[in-house]
Amino acid sequence: MTAKIPVLEIFGPTIQGEGRVIGRKTMFVRTAGCDYRCSWCDSAFTWDGSAKEDIQLMSAEEIYHQLKAIGGDCFDHVTISGGNPALIKGIQELVDLFEEKQIYTALETQGSKFQPWMRQINDLTISPKPPSSNMTPNIDILDSVIEQCIASTLNLKVVIFDDADYDFAKMIHHRYPNIPFYLQVGNPYLDDDVDNHTDKLLNRYETLVDKVMTSDDMNRVYVLPQLHTLLWSNKKGV
Repeated sequence: MTAKIPVLEIFGPTIQGEGRVIGRKTMFVRTAGCDYRCSWCDSAFTWDGSAKEDIQLMSAEEIYHQLKAIGGDCFDHVTISGGNPALIKGIQELVDLFEEKQIYTALETQGSKFQPWMRQINDLTISPKPPSSNMTPNIDILDSVIEQCIASTLNLKVVIFDDADYDFAKMIHHRYPNIPFYLQVGNPYLDDDVDNHTDKLLNRYETLVDKVMTSDDMNRVYVLPQLHTLLWSNKKGV
């Protein structure tokens, strides 16, 4: 029986705004459902019920055909987003289809759940949630998920809003010192229209960069903005 995947959005081509694949041309498939309730989530509509009427249960083939209908031949990379797509076992068929069609894949998840298909993802970002999210990661589960992933495809990312987040990021980085590690400045300005949004985000980014530059125990890290928010603020579908 063909598994159905709860899909909220399919859009692109656009660019990846986060992590190791920042700037990568990609399509997005956004799934519904999450096991976390982060205080600053910029995609809360995936789990808070506000977009439940927009959820479509789709097969892998249906998702692929919609991607082609929207993106044509102008993509070879798809980001599976959420919510937390790692909750969805049925994504196995979608990842298999992407492999067959020679489409590269990216996924970001908080590391609270492992699925075997995560081993097939080309760019796998695990992003443990820091204290400002009001979530508390289970580090034993995180260890287990990371252990089951393919090292060459894996990177870690922590979003930084404050000093407590920075200390959490430092702990994660030193727990897994051989995994490429990305710090990304958080976006606290989630309204639809924010005055001088880009300037505000760049100021926060510069503050984080300055902090990292004087940290002798954070020498092997990458410090990133959220590129899509600098370009498009909080606009959806890009």
